[in-house]
Amino acid sequence: MTDAGLRHGRASLGLSFGVQGVAFALLVTRIPAIQDRYGISDGLLPVFLAAVPILAGAGSVATEKAVARVRPSVVLRWAQPFVLLALLGVGGGQEMWQVAVALGVFGLAVGALDASMNMLGVSLQRAYGRSIMTGFHAVWSLGGIAGASLAWAGARWELSLLGSYLPVVAVLLPAALIASRWYTEGAGPERKGPAGEAADAADAGGVAGAGAGAGAGSAGGALSFKLLLPLCLIMTFAYIGDSTVSNWSAKYLQDVLGSSEQLATVPYNVYMVTTLLGRAVGDLGVRRFGAVAVVRGGSLLAAGGFAVVAVAPGAWVGMLGFTMLGFGLCVIVPQTFAAAGRMFPGSSDAAVARLNIFNYVGFLVGSPLVGALGDAWSYRGAMLVPMVLVLATLVYARAFGPEPARYGGGHERPRTADVG
Repeated sequence: MTDAGLRHGRASLGLSFGVQGVAFALLVTRIPAIQDRYGISDGLLPVFLAAVPILAGAGSVATEKAVARVRPSVVLRWAQPFVLLALLGVGGGQEMWQVAVALGVFGLAVGALDASMNMLGVSLQRAYGRSIMTGFHAVWSLGGIAGASLAWAGARWELSLLGSYLPVVAVLLPAALIASRWYTEGAGPERKGPAGEAADAADAGGVAGAGAGAGAGSAGGALSFKLLLPLCLIMTFAYIGDSTVSNWSAKYLQDVLGSSEQLATVPYNVYMVTTLLGRAVGDLGVRRFGAVAVVRGGSLLAAGGFAVVAVAPGAWVGMLGFTMLGFGLCVIVPQTFAAAGRMFPGSSDAAVARLNIFNYVGFLVGSPLVGALGDAWSYRGAMLVPMVLVLATLVYARAFGPEPARYGGGHERPRTADVG
């Protein structure tokens, strides 16, 4: 693989992450408008919302099977247009069954898209020989901010859902298709041969001494769910924290901390911006200090953020807690995907696909869990539950493997190409 090929592959994959961030934000930020358009009752709305991540999990499982026959880049090339076209379907339908079908397609395609994007990201990071995975997720966050801003503009100008979605899809769909010509899969054990497998096994050898049983998975390359389970739990805990912020920050600030309705919209925006900023510099931290230290630091910061939110005397202190959460949680998810690739260098695509399912598990569990605890106990007390779960990441942090994670910054492993 040439230096130019890797750079083009990295740029095209970054565009795909950004497009996905835009599409997802355009959907979730217009849920009230979708509910009004199709007359979905408050009782039925949670069914529609839960169906999307459940079907996304099914799409991730299907992708694991598909990449045994075709390359992840092929799955990604076709999944992204389906996501964008399904978004148009959500905006352009007339009957409830039509939005149900569109959301079902969206969920399945998102699962395939998330899995295949992260598969390519893991393989490119292996080819680069240094941490770049967090940067891809930074572009996703940037896309999310752009999508939320476009959704706000559509609502501000009183555009229909189709009027909001159509111009965006008209620009992003051809851009994504054109960029897909340069998708690149870094040379990993799955795509090389015995010699390549031996080289990558040597690169990942430090995992054996890192605990969590990772050495056994790395040595043979065969996927073991028992060895992958700590990373699955970490992914679930991270998304429980993320969904707590996205679903409850506004209500918490207004109902518990007594803020105005306008001020209550600020914490999630702050969380998104701090997530972007943290991910923008996250790879530098991994190269300098290693993934284990970065994940531990992020977990402690996020737990501290939940603690501040739980005891905050007023809205501005609460917003400080949500700011801490953005900087803390932002690094955990991309580094968990990267760790799965290092742990199972011979089966990284399958490991990423299975791990990806647990992001939807966390998304499904987080919001109802906090809501139920808030109603039965108190919302301040409910914030302590994701705090404890995020702290549990510290128990499994060694699964991230300190030595193979330390790409660059004096810890870089030998590689055949030095690319930008």
